[in-house]
Amino acid sequence: MRCVVVGATGYVGSRLVPELLDRGHSVRAGARNPVKLADAPWRHRAELVAADLTDADQIAAALAGQDVLYYLVHSLHQRDFVERDRAAAHTVADAARRAGVRRIIYLGGISPSGQELSPHLASRAEVGRILLDSGVPTVVLRAAVIIGSGSASFEMLRYLTERLPVMITPRWVRTRVQPIAIQDVLYYLTRTADLMPAEVSRGFDIGGPEVLTYWEMMRRYAAVAGLPRRVVVPVPLLTPWLSAQWVNLVTPVPHSIAVPLISSLVHEVRCHDRDIAAHVPDPARGLIDYDQAVSLALARTRETAVPSHSSRATAQAGPPRPPSDPLPTDPDWSGGTVYQDVRELATAADAERLWQAIETVGYEYGWCPLPVTWSPRRWIDRLVGGVGTRQREQVAHGQDGQGGPHRQGGLRVGETLDWWRVDDVERPRRLRLRPRLRLPGRAWLELSAAPSAQGSVYRQRAIFEPHGLAGHLCWKSLAPLHGVTLGRMARDITDLAEHPASTWQSAWQSW
Repeated sequence: MRCVVVGATGYVGSRLVPELLDRGHSVRAGARNPVKLADAPWRHRAELVAADLTDADQIAAALAGQDVLYYLVHSLHQRDFVERDRAAAHTVADAARRAGVRRIIYLGGISPSGQELSPHLASRAEVGRILLDSGVPTVVLRAAVIIGSGSASFEMLRYLTERLPVMITPRWVRTRVQPIAIQDVLYYLTRTADLMPAEVSRGFDIGGPEVLTYWEMMRRYAAVAGLPRRVVVPVPLLTPWLSAQWVNLVTPVPHSIAVPLISSLVHEVRCHDRDIAAHVPDPARGLIDYDQAVSLALARTRETAVPSHSSRATAQAGPPRPPSDPLPTDPDWSGGTVYQDVRELATAADAERLWQAIETVGYEYGWCPLPVTWSPRRWIDRLVGGVGTRQREQVAHGQDGQGGPHRQGGLRVGETLDWWRVDDVERPRRLRLRPRLRLPGRAWLELSAAPSAQGSVYRQRAIFEPHGLAGHLCWKSLAPLHGVTLGRMARDITDLAEHPASTWQSAWQSW
């Protein structure tokens, strides 16, 4: 079946395209700026086209010859999003009718009945009605909060829960909603392409197996993430507008998105019926519950998605990464907080000598640029039962951390170096280490060598994924120390690539 996805750079669209391709459909991915799809992992399998909703000719060309249209666009980040989405829906509805499209599928939001809706929910409902009135059989799937890395609603919940052990919240934390995992949203979207009978044209509510309050979702998020129990103090005087300012202050979610989303949180949004089951049965595995959906969403962050030696081998032989993972097309503010210290230095030494310096530093000299400034941290770690100074003492006596002498022949995955463990080696390009210290988060250190016209380029990347408020405070409080330590490390490694190692030996002895 020939499917066109309008909004292929969006959160749902970017995940729907590979699902449709895997089901054997031909996919045309439409976006206002197709260049943004250059990093999409599926870009070579789909046809990329321009689809600016303000350009009727572009939309007509994008829809020409297609059987199914997926309409996954909204202008929530624009101040006049209601008018923009209304005009875009009319443009697409007219183009679909003229192009002979057999079905339109739209993902909207669940709307409570008998209430004055927020502008956000009212606009979603209006777009659904415009498409249903197009004369083309249309399926409007209505969902509440979608759980997955990159979903704006989920990202707000993520940042609020992780950054605030104690939260002063408005009354909407008691509002009940029916969240749904992104995997289940994609399941319904892909199956409705084949919906029978062909003339079915209506809306369906879709949701996960549980109805929860926002407070329950925060509490259970904290439990899944391994955070201490969160304390919530509801304050009735906090209006949706004030709540949006607060969310904007605490989280990186843009103000233009936070305001309309927060204004919708006063509404109870849960499925009014289960009519979808008569046309699309539940997945054979069952609908994903909230805790499992959160666990999947937390499995990987954007910047820590570099696969390790073992995970890369698994990825090559196994199934693709799940849609709950972050994607390159997701906004910069999504995917969780990851702190980085990135340094690049050019050196006259060639890439082979630079790589030898990278391996030699850790293999023979024990990463001497780091211990000088990290020494107090290691002693603290020893006091609380961590690796502490024991590993350095073993290395100083020529041991490998297992009670034996150092092995020759280069670093290997799993080998311990002082308080580091080798996580991945792509010889002679990249070395990835993980600390063995107890930290309030996950950390990596990546060192790489790349050839250049003048010699080579050394790249060093320290990555820290904080765990709760303690993780954020840890990174920020040690930022000046990181600057000195990591800057020295980069300079010393490039110096070692260009000069004899005698200076490193003396540095080790003095330490």
